[in-house]
Amino acid sequence: MRHRLWAVAGGAAALTLLTATGAHAEGEGDIRVTKTVVNGGKNVIVGTTKVVEYPIAITITDDSGVKGLTRVSTFNTSSAVGGGFAEWVDTACVKKSSTTSVCTATMRITPSWIPHYSDADSNKAAGEWQVNATVKANDGDYWISDRIALYKVKRASRLTTDATPEPVAKGATLTVNGKLTRANWENLEYHGYTGQPVKLQFRPAGGAHYSTVKTVTTGTHGKLSTKVTVTSAGSWRWYFPGTTTTARVVSAGDAVALK
Repeated sequence: MRHRLWAVAGGAAALTLLTATGAHAEGEGDIRVTKTVVNGGKNVIVGTTKVVEYPIAITITDDSGVKGLTRVSTFNTSSAVGGGFAEWVDTACVKKSSTTSVCTATMRITPSWIPHYSDADSNKAAGEWQVNATVKANDGDYWISDRIALYKVKRASRLTTDATPEPVAKGATLTVNGKLTRANWENLEYHGYTGQPVKLQFRPAGGAHYSTVKTVTTGTHGKLSTKVTVTSAGSWRWYFPGTTTTARVVSAGDAVALK
């Protein structure tokens, strides 16, 4: 089953629904939503080109059995943002018992459409999103459920590492550069992310784990640069823990040998 329903909350109808029902549910009969899991509990990360699909698994119960979903929408929780850009494209229901089914709605985000979804800055839609759904039972019972789940939609990020010179003498100074960028949904390009704390990490040659050496704040265009004294051969990398709107990212390690 394929649905072409855009989950955009910028219109008056969607705003009226939120105003009228808030986080409550309304309907008829004993059908209920008992659990909702978005993307397996993980954040939804969106870049500039790759189409992203993710599941919203909704557990539904009714004494007559579950017929399915008749509406699924998802959008940013902030009314100041005004909407979202996830398309409901498919639904599959799995019967768990005579009274309970898990109906999974597949949502799709196409980056090339994002700049056109709103007159506002599309990047402001990153952050906390909510899920609304209407469910229906075999006996005609229905339930309109608002805010049945909260999750994060984040802008994808990239991070590079370049350590010089290579190789380096023990006790000498090594310069570690890098750059942090994130997806800009207005022009579908990656822009430097300035003013962000990024951790410089080191793993000794033959070691299993990285440890943090220091934290450096990104400068103009998201650039990173710092100097360290080398005591052993190993790999250097940058680690960005992410923010409420931007995904965490770890750069590839740059292995540096000793002379």
